[in-house]
Amino acid sequence: MLSMTGYGKGEYCEGGLELTCEIKTVNNRYLDVSIKAPRIFAAYEDVIRNTVRKKLTRGHADVFVSLKDKRERPTALTVDLALAASYVAAAKTLKETFPELSDDLTLSSVLRYPEVLKQDDSQTLDEELTIALQTALEKALDTLNEMRLIEGEKLKIDMLSRMDTIQTLVAEVSTRAPQLAEEYREKLKNRVQEYLENVPMDEGRLLSEVAVFADRTNIDEELTRLKSHIEQFRSICEEGVVGRKLDFLVQEFNREANTTCSKSNDVAITRTGLALKNEIEKIREQVQNIE
Repeated sequence: MLSMTGYGKGEYCEGGLELTCEIKTVNNRYLDVSIKAPRIFAAYEDVIRNTVRKKLTRGHADVFVSLKDKRERPTALTVDLALAASYVAAAKTLKETFPELSDDLTLSSVLRYPEVLKQDDSQTLDEELTIALQTALEKALDTLNEMRLIEGEKLKIDMLSRMDTIQTLVAEVSTRAPQLAEEYREKLKNRVQEYLENVPMDEGRLLSEVAVFADRTNIDEELTRLKSHIEQFRSICEEGVVGRKLDFLVQEFNREANTTCSKSNDVAITRTGLALKNEIEKIREQVQNIE
């Protein structure tokens, strides 16, 4: 079991390259990957996302990449010919307008004009840089999943503990439920006797009313489903990626608990049912953090 919340960091430091990759994840219904990296990696973002998808299935992941390239590489110079031509044309126009001014237009002077000569400092995504990124990203993902696994185990222990509480509450309801029909029979009988006093009681009608009540308040089916859900929950917790399964199962828990409370017509069962719903809600909140 994996938590959707975690942090991982990976580094690559070789041959003048210092590349760091950090990943932070939080819970999200689907997998959403956000990347913040130097422009040099713009064309590599799909590869980053595909690599992340191999290790994550749900959650929002923020990927941060930082780079220091200290490798010694030849510096390239480029000339903006169009800009240089504009400078020269402007100089000639001024010469024609102000012929009395001395002309110091030379090749060297043109090269000194702003932005005519540029130093190409832009990096290119070479093979070594690609390997550095892939290595750091894999390390970050592995570290992230180690943390997510530890957190997931803590969530698992907490949820199974709450599931034990749920099982106890369901057992209390199961013990109480069979007593309802007999108690209702006694209450109804006493009430009829109180109102009719010495008039003979119609036992057949009384039993008929009790049968209707018993059928209306019968929660055997709900209790059976709740017990089945408890076993399924424990079984699913032993699997790997279980978030969606548990999310669906918790919805079923809620449905059965709500029906139990509405059908029981008993204060004790309703009170236990509310405690049951409270534990289910706590588990639901935990499930939202599980991949």
